[in-house]
Formats: sequence, C-alpha cells, structure tokens
Amino acid sequence: MSSTVLESTSLEQQLNELGIRGYLQQHQDKSLLRVLTCGSVDDGKSTLIGRLLHDSQQLYDDQLDALKRDHKGRNSEGELELAMLVDGLQAEREQGITIDVAYRYFSTTLRKFILADTPGHEQYTRNMATGASNADVAILLVDARHGVLTQTKRHSFICALLGIKHFVVAVNKMDLIGYAETEFSRIKKDILAITSQLQVPKVDVVPLSALKGENIMAPSANMPWYQGQPLLPLLETLPLPDRSGQHSRFPVQYVIRPDLNFRGFAGTVTGGRLAVGQTVKVYPSGQQSTIRSIETFAGSQPAAEAGEAVTITLQDEVDVSRGDWLVPVEETVTLSNRALAYLVWFNEQPLQPGRLYDLKLASRKSSVSISKLDHKVNINTLQKIDADTVQMNDIALVELELTEVLPLDTASEHPGTGNFILVDRLSNATVAAGLIQTVLAKEQVNAPANFSAFELELNALIRKHFPHWQAADLSALTDALHGATNK
Repeated sequence: MSSTVLESTSLEQQLNELGIRGYLQQHQDKSLLRVLTCGSVDDGKSTLIGRLLHDSQQLYDDQLDALKRDHKGRNSEGELELAMLVDGLQAEREQGITIDVAYRYFSTTLRKFILADTPGHEQYTRNMATGASNADVAILLVDARHGVLTQTKRHSFICALLGIKHFVVAVNKMDLIGYAETEFSRIKKDILAITSQLQVPKVDVVPLSALKGENIMAPSANMPWYQGQPLLPLLETLPLPDRSGQHSRFPVQYVIRPDLNFRGFAGTVTGGRLAVGQTVKVYPSGQQSTIRSIETFAGSQPAAEAGEAVTITLQDEVDVSRGDWLVPVEETVTLSNRALAYLVWFNEQPLQPGRLYDLKLASRKSSVSISKLDHKVNINTLQKIDADTVQMNDIALVELELTEVLPLDTASEHPGTGNFILVDRLSNATVAAGLIQTVLAKEQVNAPANFSAFELELNALIRKHFPHWQAADLSALTDALHGATNK
C-alpha cells in the first residue's frame, strides 16, 4: 500500500473521529433560507440578528470577548449590545444605526440561513431594496411602543413589490410595554390590514424581545397568551419558495473563448431549468441552437436549475453576446421597447421625464427615458395619487421608453429578469430600482431602419469578439423596426 493511500486513510480516520465529515455532509444536505430584516429605524433589527447568532451558538469566543471589552458593548443595565455584532462600520457603531446591508450566515440542526440586516432610515431605502431583492422571507420589525410607522409601510410595500410572499412580523420590545396582549393585538390588526392591501399570501405575527431573548428560541413565560411558535422554530419550518415552475431564462453574462476549440456562455439560470440537448432561442436575435454541454467548476452536468451559475456551449456557431438571453424554444418572450414599471426613487435629484438614464436589466445595459408618470403611491394609505414629480423615496408607476427593442419580462412572472436599476449617465449613481408590471406594444424607435450588409457583418463580429463593448444588435433592431412599420 502506497504512502499516499496511508495518508488518505489516516486523514479520513481523523475526520471521522472529529465528526467533521458527518458535520459537512449534514450541512450540505440542509435547505437554505434567505431572510431579510427590515422596518423603521431603531426597531431592533441588528439586535435581533445578534440575538439569533448568540442564542444559536454561532459566535466565536473572541467575538464575545471583543464585545465585552468594548465600552459600547453593554447597555446601562449591563446587557450585551448584540447589535454591535452586526453593525461593522465605524459610522454605524458611533451613531448606533445601520447604514449598509450586513449579511450574516448561521446554521441550525434543521436549516441554513443567510440573514440580511437592512437600514431603517429613509435615507438608506436603496440599501433596504438591495437586501430585499434576493430574500425568500421578510422579517418586518415593529417597535411595540410605537406601532406601525411610515417606514414600516414603505418597507412592506417594497417587499411585496419585489415578490416576497411570506412576512414574519416581529413585534419587538414587548418588555418595554409590560408584555401587554392588548397592544400586541392592536399592532397585529394594523399589520394585517396593510398586508391584506398588499395581497401578501402568508403573514405570521410574533411578539418578542430581542434584547432579552424572549420568544426567540423558546416560548416566553412572560407572554403565555401567545400560542404560536417562537421566531427561530418558525423560520426553521417555513416552506421554501418553489422556483422550479418558473419559466426558464439564461441571461448571458460573459462569453468565454480561451482558444479556437471552445466558446461558452457564462451566466446564472434565473428561473426554471435548462438541459443538454434542449433547443433554445437567442433573444433578441431569434436564432436557434441546441445546448451541447453545461459546464461548471466541478465538471460537466446534464442540467442546470434556477440559481446555478454555469457555462453553456451550443451546437451551432450562432451570434451570442453579453446581455442576450437563452430561452427554450417552446417558451414565449416579448420583444418591446416600452413597459410600465414601478420605480423606487433613491436619488436626491428628482426624476426628470424625457432624460436618458442607463438601464441595467439582467446582464444587459441599455438606455431608457421616462415618457409618462402614471401615478405615485401614498405610502401611508397605499392609495394611488396623481403627481407631477418623483422625489427621493417616492414609489411611482411610470412608462419606460427604451432606445432599442429588447426581451422584457414582468417581475411577477419572472423575478430574475423582470427587475432593473436606473443609473445616472453623468454621475454613475444608482437613482432607482424598478420592477416591470406590464410589457407594452413596441413602437417605432428613432434610428435608421436599414443597414448595409457590411454594417450588419461588422456589428456581428464586434458583438461576438468584443462583448464588453455592449454593442446593440443591429439585425434585431432592423427586424423590429420593419415589424413596427408593417403594423
């Protein structure tokens, strides 16, 4: 027996003795739940995440020691300020607020979690929307002393707009109101009225105290009137959202061509499933081919499902560039240059209708203007109101007018490709996040309808060999213009 085999056997024995192999296998088989914490300022979001990490024993001794040594690590009653475990920026620690999104990972015996701690201040609503974009469930915190506030409603609306189907409303700081059931019932009634308006399918309301750890891991003796599950057992048993039934989309992020023998298209499957041998159509060009292989870091695999980052090779040498979509031929994709979309406006400068902004949709960058402001949402009543301007933190339904014809999806049916961001072309600042509500019929765009054969060939070569230039597909533009003209 060779020394290599001996060393391997010895290592395996050591892993088994330490229990590491079983631990890794156990954690590999667990389901993953992405959780967002949101709500108004000072509702206790960071403290709640710190409590979950502390009580589930996910903290290292040096982390706890550092917290105990920090002069801000304890409150006036001598209790640990667990929010300090999540607020890592110096400005956050100095002010006692959350500014940026903080992601924390922890695991229990039943499930793995990724927690996104988002800011409560209106000024950082854009960061909250970023954290909510990939969440499976939203923990909406409400301070029991103050009840439902404007920012609570705004965050609820954004979560519902982003397609989060399950809210867990944590009524925090129950210890500061004497664990009063009447106050909890009043807040629960207000919350259910809001989530009913937003048509959120599933809502759980849990009374707790994050600072004291009550109703987090186990039922609180101070709230015997609450008959539901504590927060963590509830999160461990929530059903995961089913993404297998979504339509299949593969936005190409990068063209990989290391030599003449390989040309692959890298990206992430945003919905559904793609398999080797499946016939796909390239959008917006409309060309077709068959998937020859699906490559990953670990090697080839027969199929890829939503959320997997893979590289796809095709049987034919069709023109595919960054920003193009690969979609099964049996599925329908709408090509248009117009859409109705909800915007959450982030910038201090108001929206300027008619001005060109950069639109980033999936992996494609294009140009867009706002041709019409349909209405804004009154965040207090959730009613539609007429408006002439869109200011910072406003939520509005607008009509988008793109400078080119692109594949467009609605956010409700295609979360991975139905949302976008707008970027100011001069400052490069992200000014809005948007979700497409309705794809409108395409209209004539102000561009030449006819290109020479040389121009089309040169454009195809540029798109093939220089995808980072993000050149528009002139052949698709010509076809779209001819189609619009013939209507």
